[in-house]
Amino acid sequence: MDNKGKLYLIPSPLGDNDPAEVIPSPVLGRLQHFRTFVVEEIRTARRYLSRAGLKGKIDGLEFHELNEHTPQEQIEGYLELFGNGNDVALISEAGLPAVADPGAQLVALAHRHGIDVVPLVGPSSLMLALMASGMNGQCFAFCGYLPARSDERRSKLKNIEKISASLRQTQIFIETPYRNDSMLKDILEVCSPETRLCIAADLTLPDASVRTKTVAGWRKEKTVIGKRPCVFILQA
Repeated sequence: MDNKGKLYLIPSPLGDNDPAEVIPSPVLGRLQHFRTFVVEEIRTARRYLSRAGLKGKIDGLEFHELNEHTPQEQIEGYLELFGNGNDVALISEAGLPAVADPGAQLVALAHRHGIDVVPLVGPSSLMLALMASGMNGQCFAFCGYLPARSDERRSKLKNIEKISASLRQTQIFIETPYRNDSMLKDILEVCSPETRLCIAADLTLPDASVRTKTVAGWRKEKTVIGKRPCVFILQA
């Protein structure tokens, strides 16, 4: 393909913020440049772009979905979007595209075909949580989503706690909000009392909270996280 456009990775708010509160103004200004968007969910993306300064222009834009249900052949077909020098913007549901996000498949496609990838600045719940946790920020690993089944999740928790202790490595992981409290229950039941746990919820939002305690300290409380976007950080 000659005269290929570029792939721009567009950050989005972590919650129902005014985009201007968390997205740099140059990034919001850059949104006016794009006509083609690949997004995780079209309705959410349209609402975000409307609030970000494109209200009244949304119907003139072209949207393509890329989520966990998108077949590989459809993703491969998105290569055509970059023809004639057309730049494409990738937006995920929250935060930075392609991090714990199916949009990584489009980024990989771009690299395979020599398309320039341009990441733009925005909020990362993972880095914000790590910054505020008080844990080792020089050696850390992101484990993504842990298994949904409790027995498998407990086994994984024991494993990452062991890795953390042996490497002195901070372990970061996330969970679907409706399973937050099940995750916390398993952590408190299988991890060592001395292991430190940070729970960072609703980051960048008015009711954000970041608290780090030992597992023993958390056990003394009857903490209910609820269905809030949350990052868990563990260090043994």
